[in-house]
Amino acid sequence: QVQLVESGGGSVQPGGSLRLSCAASGFTFDYYAIGWFRQAPGKEREGVSCISRRSSSTYYADSVKGRFTISRDDAKNTVYLQMNSLKPEDTGVYYCAADRRVWSGCVLTEVEYDHWGQGTQVTVSS
Repeated sequence: QVQLVESGGGSVQPGGSLRLSCAASGFTFDYYAIGWFRQAPGKEREGVSCISRRSSSTYYADSVKGRFTISRDDAKNTVYLQMNSLKPEDTGVYYCAADRRVWSGCVLTEVEYDHWGQGTQVTVSS
């Protein structure tokens, strides 16, 4: 069974850090680009970051550039999102998703992603 499981969410103060993990199983992880998306209360889901097959390229939304870092460990079938200097506007449910791509690179377009995790809550408040 295809499964993506997020973990590492929690509640932190502004300026704090969290590291999210996305553990994958049930598919050939190496062949997929992985994206992180988030949804704030009352808002539409938005793309945060993605990483290509073999970590050849990464992409970040402007709102998180310089603060977030995406990485993957194919030996562990896991993708990470290191989040530093967190702001209240980073609050939301964070989802990881897998995209079976036939080209190098990645894209933050929801419809392109084949598999989704259940999400993990991130709350940034003082």
